Amino acid sequence: MTDSTEALSFGVAAADYDRYRPRYPEAALRWAVDGLAAPTRTVDLGAGTGIVTAGLLALGHQVTAVEPDPGMRAQFAAVLPGTPALAGSAESIPLPDGYADAVLVGQAYHWFDRERAHPEVARVLRAGGTFAAVWNLRDDRVGWVTELNRIAEIGDTVDHLRATVTGFGPRFATPEWAEFGQVTPLAPDDLLGMVRTRSHYLTAEPARRREVEAELGELLTTHPDLAGRDIIDLPYRTLVARAHRH
Repeated sequence: MTDSTEALSFGVAAADYDRYRPRYPEAALRWAVDGLAAPTRTVDLGAGTGIVTAGLLALGHQVTAVEPDPGMRAQFAAVLPGTPALAGSAESIPLPDGYADAVLVGQAYHWFDRERAHPEVARVLRAGGTFAAVWNLRDDRVGWVTELNRIAEIGDTVDHLRATVTGFGPRFATPEWAEFGQVTPLAPDDLLGMVRTRSHYLTAEPARRREVEAELGELLTTHPDLAGRDIIDLPYRTLVARAHRH
C-alpha cells in the first residue's frame, strides 16, 4: 500500500472508524467470494478495524487479515480477538503462495500501488481463486448526500470507480461488477463522527477541520430533508468488482 500520510492516517481514529463506518451487506460479501461454500480460506487485505473480516466470519469463512497501520490492528484485535491480523500491505503480503481461495479489500483499493499489488494478490491466491474490491459509497443521487460529499471532500462515485478500475492485471480475468443498496440510520452527531474518520479530515489543519464541521452543522440544520430529525437515513450503494485468477 502507498506510504502516504493519508493512507496511514486512520490509526488515530481507529475506534471511531469502527463505530461509524457502515458494514457491508451480506449479499455483497457472498457475491464477492463468488458464492464459495464456507469455510474457505479468505484474506482481508487492508483490513482496517475488521469490518470485512467480521462479515466473512459471520458467513462461516476462515479469515486472515493484513493491515499496515498498527493503530488499526490494535482496534482489530480488540474487536475480533483470536482472529489473526498480520502486519503487511497489498504490495508485501506475509502469506505463502497459493494460500487463499479469495482475497477481499474493503474501501482500501485506492491506496494500493496497483503495479506491485496485483501480482502479489495473484501470488497468494490459488489458481481459480477470487479477488474482489468492495466499496460502500454514499448514494450521491440523493441531493443532500451530494452536498455532504462536497463538504467532506468525498470523491469516489460508482461511475468513477467503474470507469477507472478496469482490471487487476494479466493474471486475472476481466472484472465483473455488482451493486447492492443499503441504508444506515445515524444520529446527526454520528454523521459528524463518520466525517471525522475521513482521511481528508484527519490530515487537515485545525482551521480546515473547523470549517468542515461548521458547514456540516449548517447542512444538518437547514436542509429540509435533515433539519429537526433525530435519526438520518444515510443511503449507500455497495459496489463490488470481482475477478478470478487465471
